Amino acid sequence: MPRTSLSPLDLAFLCLESETAPMHMGAVLTFTPAEPVSPERLAALLAERAGEIPKLRQKTRTELFPPGAATWSEDPDFVAAQHIHHHRVSTLYDVDPLPEYAARWIARPLDTGRPLWDLTVVSGLPEGRFAVLLKLHHALTDGAGAYAVAVGLLDGLPLTARATAAGRGLAVVPQPRSALGAVKDTIAQAGETAGIASSVVRAARPPRSLVSPVSLVSAPASAERRLGFVRLPAADVRRIRRAHGGTGNDVVLAVLAGALREWLVNRGQRADGRTLRALIPVSVRGRAGTQLGGNKLSGYLCDLPIGLDDPVRRLAVVRHAMTRNKATGPARGAGAFPLLAGRVPPVLHRLGAKTAGLAAPLLFDLVVTTVPLPPARLALDGAPLAEVYPFVPLAPRHAVGIAVANYRDSVHIGLQANGAAVPDIGSLRDAVLKSAAGLLDTA
Repeated sequence: MPRTSLSPLDLAFLCLESETAPMHMGAVLTFTPAEPVSPERLAALLAERAGEIPKLRQKTRTELFPPGAATWSEDPDFVAAQHIHHHRVSTLYDVDPLPEYAARWIARPLDTGRPLWDLTVVSGLPEGRFAVLLKLHHALTDGAGAYAVAVGLLDGLPLTARATAAGRGLAVVPQPRSALGAVKDTIAQAGETAGIASSVVRAARPPRSLVSPVSLVSAPASAERRLGFVRLPAADVRRIRRAHGGTGNDVVLAVLAGALREWLVNRGQRADGRTLRALIPVSVRGRAGTQLGGNKLSGYLCDLPIGLDDPVRRLAVVRHAMTRNKATGPARGAGAFPLLAGRVPPVLHRLGAKTAGLAAPLLFDLVVTTVPLPPARLALDGAPLAEVYPFVPLAPRHAVGIAVANYRDSVHIGLQANGAAVPDIGSLRDAVLKSAAGLLDTA
């Protein structure tokens, strides 16, 4: 297989990697088999399917030219089974051991000298459940690409979908352009870059504003992680939408705003009159761009109105902000700063990515992302998928990151926290449930 270059944004994620800020995404999937399933059988099945996905067989290689660049190349020593592990947990006092184990698992960085993924089958869960823990480096793909990995690993999916995950979908053939067209594109791109950069500068907050006790960016560097699982009925979200308008994502953002308010107040911090700025990643893939491979991302910035006590007003403010973002589009505004990575030479990513990462708190306080899932029922070796909790990497100095997945009749929310800054993730989990109940009461 020929080598392919990492895109500038892929390279940026690779260069941001550190022991205390690993740049991998994660997902915890739980299954409810009708009868006991052998972990060894599951591991063998996952290894077989993972081996069919070309991107999972590749590792990164640094190139001499252009300076700082990197490529994907086939790992000659690749063995899928070496990326797949089994862990049996012990259940004590009817407490689900999965969140605690998964927190230790997600804290471990991937080996950047090998293909950048990892799977763990977890057995011994209450009620006969088992779990699959999936870890993918953000240099490898974005959330939409992570969905393609799931398509390739799970069963009960159309053959065409599995082929897409394996990289056998139809290629898009580029059309030739005239020299004049190329010049026009270059000029337009330069104007777009200048516009985004100008928006970023205007949106950046002065460092002195970040010492506010309401800020979530004061987390010390720590490799310790805490995970929280929250499950909301999708019917409740639809009921709130019908009563107050907006999208399902608007409702979830409003619920999170209320939860963050409750959580901060309970920690003795002042929330009235304040906002927390969320970066909301947006896929800019085309219709044919669902294959695994590379990041195709922009983003929106949304000031979550944690200073408002009224849940209906919080939802109205979020609706207005997101409507304005969508009207502007993902290629404009300060939230589109990921697009700037494509205009930066590889050597600058190598030299400045970690410094740039430390500046993330100047733009936003936390990431809130939604991972797309298909409407079909999913399964592994015949065992139905019951829950799927996604997790977004924590930016340097951030205390909390939130990822959301809608699957079947539930909205699954994965909370990841810096363990040194948030020793009790359960308080934030409870605040999400309380905020959702409060908004539902108004519907």
